[in-house]
Amino acid sequence: MKKILLIAAFFAFNFANAQTQIIHRDVEIEKMVKEISATNLEKYVRDLAGFRTRHTLSPNNPKDGISASQEYVLNHFKSFEATSGGRLTAFLDTYTIPADNRRIPADVQSANVMATLKGTDPNDNRVFIISAHVDSRALDVMNTNIDAPGANDDGSGVAAVIELARIMSQKSYPSTIIFVAVSGEEQGLKGAAYLAEKAKKENWNLVAMLNNDMIGNSNSSETNINDNTRVRIFSEGVPAAETEQMAAIRRYTNGENDSKSRQLARYMKEVGERYVDQLEVKLVYRNDRFLRGGDHTPFAREGFTAIRVCEMNENYYHQHENVRIENGIQYGDLPEFVDFEYMRKVTGINLASLYSMASAPSEPQTVGIDVRKLSNTSTLRWEVPAKGKAKGYYVLMRETDSATWEKKFYTESTTLTIPYSKDNYFFAVQAVGADGHESMAVFPQPITR
Repeated sequence: MKKILLIAAFFAFNFANAQTQIIHRDVEIEKMVKEISATNLEKYVRDLAGFRTRHTLSPNNPKDGISASQEYVLNHFKSFEATSGGRLTAFLDTYTIPADNRRIPADVQSANVMATLKGTDPNDNRVFIISAHVDSRALDVMNTNIDAPGANDDGSGVAAVIELARIMSQKSYPSTIIFVAVSGEEQGLKGAAYLAEKAKKENWNLVAMLNNDMIGNSNSSETNINDNTRVRIFSEGVPAAETEQMAAIRRYTNGENDSKSRQLARYMKEVGERYVDQLEVKLVYRNDRFLRGGDHTPFAREGFTAIRVCEMNENYYHQHENVRIENGIQYGDLPEFVDFEYMRKVTGINLASLYSMASAPSEPQTVGIDVRKLSNTSTLRWEVPAKGKAKGYYVLMRETDSATWEKKFYTESTTLTIPYSKDNYFFAVQAVGADGHESMAVFPQPITR
């Protein structure tokens, strides 16, 4: 009997060990994530809400309105230039929004508040954007004078961008990071559309766009859910800018769940959860909320990889509402309804993801899977990254009904054969730098010749 108990204990111990997940954290990223201050985030949000309204069409005023709030963000960005070693440059990127007979009654000048953190590698032209919208609104989207504090929508996102610029500008990265507070979101994604069109026209090598819109609420209306342990990332499946050739390959490979934006979302889940405790990233297989959109949408339409980070639970008492008390309920997007500890965690997944992507080599090129003969093994081939140097590569694998990658096979070659059938699994390849930072994953194309 004693022998049987010892054998049972042995197998129980080894089974427990088999279920143990080992998490390796880069010391530098871990340190920077811990630098994110909920106190700072709260101050930024309260200051932004203090401008009374940030409506895109609000009149110029030194104390309130959209222009005053833009200057506030710009001044913060500029205050970080001194500690960036000359790499951070902040400015207002002005543009004209033409009248559209809808939410823009007449041509109006607006601006995006930009802070560009230049990469240190002159041969690396990659760009990463993290964005939020500074404008706000109340119930009537055309009311330019009514109080519209916009604490959560989207003061929370702007606060996160400011805090990220503060911390990340003190470090260097081979590629460029742009921190931006766009305007005109509530009037039809105007600032984001202008910036996306500019990036397309100027041929930016824009690798990823991270839109943070409403990341500060942890309490839902109606259902009364209180939860600050989950956050949503929205990503498109079928690309908005898909060509006929892309569509044909997608249908051939059944790759509708493996767009570049979907790979970015998976990347942020893996890396974000690696560095931020007590926060689960939920991947939502939509470009945005049901029948709704955000500032990442114009970038997706221009063919860029873009996602939206958004709170898990929305409270419609405090979203697009006039500030008032009705039937004992306080309405309005006020700072007292923002969960700043939740904001701190969501800001952390952005920092970890940005740092890792901007420090890693670019994605492996010409990633393919050999389909020239029937086989119960799968052979993948690829070429070295165009930017940066890869120490090695991960071949990623997941079952076809799994949302995230389940296994990683490391190699320092540019080809790998694994004993798993392509009929039953999906694969991808990512490059790994000498410091362990991984690129985004690339879904393979069929090798037929």
